[in-house]
Amino acid sequence: MGVPVIELRGLARTYPGPPPVAALRPADLVIYAGDYVAVTGPSGSGKSTLLHLLGLLDTPTGGSYLLDGTDTAGLGDADRSGLRGARIGVVFQAFHLLPYRTALENVLLAQLYNQTPRPARLPAAAAALDAVGLGHRLDALPTTLSGGECQRVAIARALVNSPALLLCDEPTGNLDSVSAATVMNLLDQLNAAGYTIVIITHDPAVAGHARRAIAISDGVLSERTGLSERTGLSEATGLSDRTEAGRG
Repeated sequence: MGVPVIELRGLARTYPGPPPVAALRPADLVIYAGDYVAVTGPSGSGKSTLLHLLGLLDTPTGGSYLLDGTDTAGLGDADRSGLRGARIGVVFQAFHLLPYRTALENVLLAQLYNQTPRPARLPAAAAALDAVGLGHRLDALPTTLSGGECQRVAIARALVNSPALLLCDEPTGNLDSVSAATVMNLLDQLNAAGYTIVIITHDPAVAGHARRAIAISDGVLSERTGLSERTGLSEATGLSDRTEAGRG
């Protein structure tokens, strides 16, 4: 079944009111090393809340979140930032590249957060760009790159620290269909190479690339396997009812 990368145990997030808003209701979920998971749901369903919790950008109001075996509940801001920089690679819809830094420099900057030794930074950044097919565009500025190329630079930046989790937020949302297909094929290849990938998306075509489908509606997670749907993941099924999808 593999080694867990993500373990949610009754994880919940309620925003204060009045009235209080339960953006994520208590949920149990395990995602294993090598999993390829899509999380889908309509606007306002709780996708962004889940993304922020998984990316250690927000803190839960209930339950616990273990990332790569580390219980994040008791970590301070500095430790959370350090863990995020070392173990999570995030790919955003809007790329978030610095426009006046080259592709290589944008990837290099990601290594500052996990204290990669200086002599190792340049070859690691160049290797990450080569892995996404941009080894020939190291010195290109984002303003000279296509949208698809910018997203591949963002993926290289997310990969450079060899993360336990690749977390993608609408990775094709700003791309044309051809560029989107290129990016999704790249993510497919990365998963085949062993990367654990979680994609937050509203696009059924993007979700169709994943091997596990998690839906969220009104803050409640549900997982679909074959023709059966298991709802509640927290209350109805628990950890014992998880999908065997890891390749560990």
